[in-house]
Amino acid sequence: MRKTVRAAVPLVATLVLTACGSDPAPAPEAQEAPVAMQAGQWTLTRKTTGFNTPTVTPAEYQAALKQVGEDRLCIAIDKDGLPDADALAGAEGTACTYKDKMARKGRLIATLACTAGAGTSEITVEGNYTADTLTLGTTMTKTEGGKPVLRTTHDLTGTRTGDCPAGAKPAG
Repeated sequence: MRKTVRAAVPLVATLVLTACGSDPAPAPEAQEAPVAMQAGQWTLTRKTTGFNTPTVTPAEYQAALKQVGEDRLCIAIDKDGLPDADALAGAEGTACTYKDKMARKGRLIATLACTAGAGTSEITVEGNYTADTLTLGTTMTKTEGGKPVLRTTHDLTGTRTGDCPAGAKPAG
């Protein structure tokens, strides 16, 4: 019995050493640096791509599609690296908050809840961003008395143009 055990020891040792050296440990995956927008002075351009009300006429619809607005804002970035919600809403809402949000690897998907005149607006936002650019699509539904009264869609693009001017208070 002792001879069998002694004979088995070198065999086991060889198997253990072979198993250890056969597959090198996988290299740790490189962590991708998170994409975070930078606070500062931004120029946002909002082009209307859709406009709907219960009573919209074809002429009103066509006129709305020609609307392009540009805002120059000093924008704050929150602790999660996202721009101030009011800046994204533009004229379609005030006192906006993020209802839900997902921002990862330069992709933003969010819903904003805002006050809008005598009612509220809910704005869905989806698109891409870098530290100093953004390209988003937005869809806003304005509700008064529990009934939708306006729905708009926009292409929203933005470029960071530098630091906020001295004394300017960032939105947010």
